Amino acid sequence: MAVMSERRQFSLGAVILAAGGSSRMGRPKMLMPWEGTTVLGHLIARWTDLAGQVAVVRAAMDAGMEEELNRLKFSTKNRITNCDTSRGMFSSIRCAAEWGGWKRGLTHWAIALGDQPHLRPATLKAVIDFAKRHPDKICQPSREGRARHPVLLPRAVFKELRGSNHKTLKEFLQVFADDVRLIELDDAGLEVDIDRPADYEQARKM
Repeated sequence: MAVMSERRQFSLGAVILAAGGSSRMGRPKMLMPWEGTTVLGHLIARWTDLAGQVAVVRAAMDAGMEEELNRLKFSTKNRITNCDTSRGMFSSIRCAAEWGGWKRGLTHWAIALGDQPHLRPATLKAVIDFAKRHPDKICQPSREGRARHPVLLPRAVFKELRGSNHKTLKEFLQVFADDVRLIELDDAGLEVDIDRPADYEQARKM
């Protein structure tokens, strides 16, 4: 499917996915310590440096997450609620696309996993700069030829998420396969997701 984006000056919004149940970790991984704060706090700070607006998708009735967002003084205006997390990660992405709180003028959105605080700042900046050079395309980092996260979506594609019947982001992106562009990056962290305690320890060593 061809993508036609609106020609505007590049302006990025970031979606931090933080509604998962952390069942494999055995404790809320977004609240685990990371570089003087929590994983969540680190991700918010990192993306605030890179994007014009950062929003966090969290599960409804998650008191621990709400308490941490309050501690971080994260604006209530940028909190998105997923009322049915049983539908999986893609439901949080859809919630973000359907949310009415985005600033006007944003041209692109970064879909940031909550379990990748270890990615190098240079890696994220490289993907963003790559998206600026390919504003009509879906842009992703790759490692040894395999697509990784975060995924940067132009406005036209982000809007297509609303009401999508796909079950996963990967399935959704297959519709736009001809418009995906990958930038190969030498960051081993791209291959690591913090799902289990061993992953957490590995990522901290990075």
